[in-house]
Amino acid sequence: MSATTFITDEKGKKISAVLPIQLYQRLLEELEELKDIRAYDKAKAKKEKPIPLRDAIRERRKRQKA
Repeated sequence: MSATTFITDEKGKKISAVLPIQLYQRLLEELEELKDIRAYDKAKAKKEKPIPLRDAIRERRKRQKA
């Protein structure tokens, strides 16, 4: 299967799609990248002073233990 296949209801309305696995995987990767970009933009918009990664990890571990 090299093309997207659509599944329709009895009226012909598209209700599902079957994608080639390579396309599906690429879409997932692009979605993850978009999430990273949005998180970066959100953090950047806060205009807070950045902290070193080591300190951020330490703080996160403290919160997880509490």
